[in-house]
Amino acid sequence: MINKFDPINRGAVSYFYKILNNISVDTTNIRRAWEDELGQQISDEKWEEAFGKQWDPDPLVAIFGTPKVLASANKYEKVALLFGMVIAKRLILKVWKKDFVPTFDLWLGELANTQLPPSHPPAPPEHLKEPLAYMRKAQASWEKRILKSLNSMSTELGVPLARKRPAAEQKELTNKWNEMGTDEPDLSRFRPVYAPKDFLEVLIGLRNPNHDSCEDISARSHWGLIQVPLNVRDIPHLRQAYSELNLNSGQLGIDDHAHVHPDLFENNYVQIGKKVVVEQDSAAAQQYSRRGCPTGLRADLWALILNSANQPQDVMHYEQLRAGVIQHDLLIDNLIYKDVKLTASNDDYYFVFEDFLYQVLLCFSRDTAVLEHFKYNSATPPKSFLHGKVGDEEYAVVYPPNGVIPFHGFSMYVAPLCFLYNEPSKLYSVFREMYIRYFFRLHSISSSFSGIVSLCLQFERLLQTHLPQLFYHLRQIGAQPLRIAFKWMVRAFSGYLSTDQLLLLWDRILGYDSLEVVAVLAAAVFAFRAENLMEVTSLASAEAVLADLSTLKVIPLIQIFLFATAI
Repeated sequence: MINKFDPINRGAVSYFYKILNNISVDTTNIRRAWEDELGQQISDEKWEEAFGKQWDPDPLVAIFGTPKVLASANKYEKVALLFGMVIAKRLILKVWKKDFVPTFDLWLGELANTQLPPSHPPAPPEHLKEPLAYMRKAQASWEKRILKSLNSMSTELGVPLARKRPAAEQKELTNKWNEMGTDEPDLSRFRPVYAPKDFLEVLIGLRNPNHDSCEDISARSHWGLIQVPLNVRDIPHLRQAYSELNLNSGQLGIDDHAHVHPDLFENNYVQIGKKVVVEQDSAAAQQYSRRGCPTGLRADLWALILNSANQPQDVMHYEQLRAGVIQHDLLIDNLIYKDVKLTASNDDYYFVFEDFLYQVLLCFSRDTAVLEHFKYNSATPPKSFLHGKVGDEEYAVVYPPNGVIPFHGFSMYVAPLCFLYNEPSKLYSVFREMYIRYFFRLHSISSSFSGIVSLCLQFERLLQTHLPQLFYHLRQIGAQPLRIAFKWMVRAFSGYLSTDQLLLLWDRILGYDSLEVVAVLAAAVFAFRAENLMEVTSLASAEAVLADLSTLKVIPLIQIFLFATAI
């Protein structure tokens, strides 16, 4: 019929348009073939979903492979469509000089006979945790050392790793749950499993066996303590990454001081923050946090960024953990008590939160949900063996249940959050999210750009590059800068800055989803005290110059170091 139709006749175009519009494709045979191949029935809904999508023809897709018009397609559909376009172009070129046009059937046949290139095999799980073998080996060795220390303590003191509390003890703990700080147990026999300085010595000993340091062009690479070749950002790249901190942008921590009129920045900025909270937009909250969070909105903004809603199920989870603490006593509990007594209880800002710290940290040690973060943490949860069956995997259990052995100063990760949240379940939820996103990186060996190894290297590189005379002077007198700054960085400055300044720093950690700003601040502190440090003649006197950071203003220091340093 179409063959006999005269295309010169009036209305020919509209005639063909109606025919093409009314074409329907019967996919019954295709569906049956797929069902035979898969060995299962395909529902009408799924089949409609597969064939119900339609994309208008577009030369950009056909010629350039531009996927902009495929915004509604998922990544698999995009790959399939773009692959089909490539085959079509190849077919056109193949018959370009021949006297026939490639047909739809020819294209389908070519498509069916062309195989996609084989995909790369998935990376082994240990490579997803940490891609560098020498880092994995160092972390495993460090874990064995920690676990050996814990087991030795248990054996020497005759204290079991875990025991069920007698009914009377359970009742007593239940009654004093909200006033555990008044208890004074004898902790003299217990010692922290390790301190930050022990961890630093391990990091100093890290070496890449495939890297010859003699090949380094710059002698400065030998000045520092960290001798591993990792890529860390210098000031020009940091300026790009942290552009919102530039000197021309309003910042909480500078432009909200009493001498600055509120109408110039603060009032409008606070109103924007309130809108972000009302709209419950997590991405907007994170972007907003880059310039600081107002005191009255910080708790809500942080919870929004961390997706910590404190739903009824979260409260119930916390109560289950609390019940676990009351029922069983762990050796780890004594380490938590000891750490809180040695750190937060002696801190002018945090001693009032002693009860909260016990509640949160004891529950944290029982939370098996924390184990999920080991999928992307270079560390592996430590294991102990039941009934003395050492080495028998059937009797192996993760200990402590959350897989995290606390070290000296661990409680300081929680303490600043007590200023924001007075409800234990909410406080716990936010702390756990902060830990599994950020804090775990500060005490595990990895090549992550936010990991403690990279932060140490970045700190040393920043000082070597921009304050070489100071770095060389301190090195010559035996006061390597990292030996002083490491304790600040491993605790993200908690316990060293005044609380208001610390929270402004942590605003930026959340806002930029990175711990890099911790290394930048550490370098900025040395730059700020450079004149005094050039006069010191020993490690002790250098530490004295940097002993009190409580009067420092964080944001001006970071801004000046990043945006006013000559490069």
